[in-house]
Amino acid sequence: MAIIKTKRNKISWLLCAAFLVCAVTIGMTGACGTAEQDASKIEADKKGVIEFEGTVRVAVGKYIFVPEAGGFDIVVQGSLETEDTYELEGKQVRGEGTIDEENPSVLIADTLEIKDETENWRNIFTRTDEVVLDDYVDLDQREEFLFLEGLAYNKKDAWEGKERAKIYGEYSEEEEGKELTAYNQEGDEKIGSVIVDNISDFALFYMRKLRLFDKFYFYVEIKDTVEWSVRSRTREMFHADIVFVGLF
Repeated sequence: MAIIKTKRNKISWLLCAAFLVCAVTIGMTGACGTAEQDASKIEADKKGVIEFEGTVRVAVGKYIFVPEAGGFDIVVQGSLETEDTYELEGKQVRGEGTIDEENPSVLIADTLEIKDETENWRNIFTRTDEVVLDDYVDLDQREEFLFLEGLAYNKKDAWEGKERAKIYGEYSEEEEGKELTAYNQEGDEKIGSVIVDNISDFALFYMRKLRLFDKFYFYVEIKDTVEWSVRSRTREMFHADIVFVGLF
């Protein structure tokens, strides 16, 4: 029975992921149907190599998102001719990649070309490094993050003793630091805030993919509790690292 449950959960995740890709594509291309048509053209050859071509809409760290590439999270592991993948945003690219065996939603880029000002294609990347998905949070790992019920700044038992959790909220980054404002699941009541020590490239990547939305579910690793003398005044509950961001 455990095996059946796992398969069912994975199917649910995949359905939700399909909705996520559709939501992102609506904001970036204007229609979900276009993405579905493009995705239907993405097929692997006999060696498992996939060719893709389109416009980079999001680039954070080693992750890039090209809507025409069928919704894959494309990983560019290694040195690019550009200083940073961020410079690829808005640029037309094409390349080849292979699907990661353990994470089928990840496409590992083997080559990447960019269309320059003269409308010619120029190679900017050929993979030579082994892929390291050290900050990638897969579907099974996401199930380990449970929504924090009864969360409140004056109820530390809601989070203490827990290592991982899911919080609905809004992220902000100011000069004084990074903060996650926690809301109830309806999004109409502020509960308190979480001091963000770190946010992974993978989490930032997904938050930028979901740019149409201002509130998300944040998958966090819980750290130290804020002292009551400060917590009662600021409603800052605890420190945490954000490792993933999603709509569910």
